[in-house]
Amino acid sequence: MPPYDLADRLVVGVASSALFDLAEADAVFREEGEASYRAYQEEHLDHTLAPGVAYPFIRRLLSLNDLTPADDPLVEVIVLSRNDPDTGLRVMRSIQSKGLPITRAIFMQGRSPHRFMPALNMSLFLSANESDVREAVAAGLPAGYVLGAPPADDAEDQDLRIAFDFDGVLADDAAEQIYQTGGLATFRSHESRNARRPHAPGPLRDFLAGVNRVQQREEERRREDPDYRIRVRVSLVTARNAPAHERAVRSLENWGVTVNDAFFLGGVDKGAIIGVLKPHIFFDDQMSHLVVASRNTPSVHVPFGKVNAGGAP
Repeated sequence: MPPYDLADRLVVGVASSALFDLAEADAVFREEGEASYRAYQEEHLDHTLAPGVAYPFIRRLLSLNDLTPADDPLVEVIVLSRNDPDTGLRVMRSIQSKGLPITRAIFMQGRSPHRFMPALNMSLFLSANESDVREAVAAGLPAGYVLGAPPADDAEDQDLRIAFDFDGVLADDAAEQIYQTGGLATFRSHESRNARRPHAPGPLRDFLAGVNRVQQREEERRREDPDYRIRVRVSLVTARNAPAHERAVRSLENWGVTVNDAFFLGGVDKGAIIGVLKPHIFFDDQMSHLVVASRNTPSVHVPFGKVNAGGAP
């Protein structure tokens, strides 16, 4: 088989715990041990797993490969799993049963596979194992802990709506540290003085850049076919407001990335906005912002920066 280049693709790693609902199997593991878990998975090998929290997002992301030839996909999704290959068989059969074009996987018995992310050009890893996510982020890798119950997946809704917080997600947490130590007035003054100085990128800047490349291909398709309807929409949902909004906008411009919508909320509850926006995934670095949103929206905690140091927030 010739070498397969991942360099120009949007590559996302997903743990089986994020892609499928493994609550029942996990309960067997916790209550009865590994031997019973292995037997359970073997007995249920042909029982397709139910969708998990990240399933609607992953399904829609992969559907965008219809924008390019089948042998040159825009998006690659690779399973990264703590399972061994034997117990991982059920996951791969469930993927096949659901018709998801996922063919690549790494199974590492009892160990987190996040250290292989750079080798696979991954700009995001999603998992329902919080410790795995924290290890990945501590190693400087872009990872998120999925939250909430598996959502209903409306098959007629072909759009993909993605929402990002700014500080600690797209940008680093330098400004957040100023807010935490100096308060709101100090934060606003600092951001206003530095409006033209871009922030350093945060953990998911490169993922947004990859999404933007997909959006550019959509725009090309629409120029070729005026009847084509754009499917991907990206929103910024941040607690910043004027005058601190300007530095966020200019940072995005400096990094060469874009969003379609921006919500500068100035402390207004993000959960209410997310409830109207209805993204298929929402990324935020603070768990307190996700408590409401995760009740109805697939949400991802990015445990990045000092606000997340020293254990669960």
